[in-house]
Amino acid sequence: MPSTKTELRVIRVEDDDGRNLALEVMRAIYRDEKQWIRQDDKLVSSADLSDAGVSWFVVLTDSKPIGVLRVLYEVPLEEYRQYGFQMLSRGFDLEGFLRNNRIAEIGRFAVLPEFRRNLLAVVALMRAAVADTVQRGWTHYITDIFEGEQHNPHGFHTRVMGFQEVATHDVGELNCPNRRITMVLDLAQSYRRLRQQNNWIFRYLTEGWTPEQHQRLMDRAPAIPADLATRSAS
Repeated sequence: MPSTKTELRVIRVEDDDGRNLALEVMRAIYRDEKQWIRQDDKLVSSADLSDAGVSWFVVLTDSKPIGVLRVLYEVPLEEYRQYGFQMLSRGFDLEGFLRNNRIAEIGRFAVLPEFRRNLLAVVALMRAAVADTVQRGWTHYITDIFEGEQHNPHGFHTRVMGFQEVATHDVGELNCPNRRITMVLDLAQSYRRLRQQNNWIFRYLTEGWTPEQHQRLMDRAPAIPADLATRSAS
């Protein structure tokens, strides 16, 4: 496991103090650096604090917030339908996938510039999110990244977690001109892949899991074909 000179910890945002920590990161990145969102309540909504369908996580080094991540457990399907998807994979029914599985949207994945090379900070956020998602019984993630955006998490999502690209679209929620790439992750498929590799990332991601959490993913058959990434649309 990569070493770090300072102790990292992840907190769930549950009150105004936690929201302020998340806002500190989101203002620095989404507002000032990227200029994707301006208003605080769109960066981290105050309504999220009382919404059981939203989980925000903040990673801190000592007491400094350095990264955030958000999981939505009620995917805004109508918004997705309005994006005008262009499918990348022949035979993959995105509409049916969204309708027939328990899918959470994972996003707002942001780490301050001076900590972006700290892989442990990134994995710590993902560990908190996955533990929350598996505990709730959700089975998949969906996310958008910006094509060509310098700091998008494409490499981590694909090479480490196993996200697969399924579609593109030109418009979305954030004020960015780049084309969006929609990616999906089957948590059972990702779990088995990482378990087979048995490296520090798998051990770190599943640290503290109960036998029931492990068994939940071992027992479930993946719903996304393993060769999806090789199915180019004609």
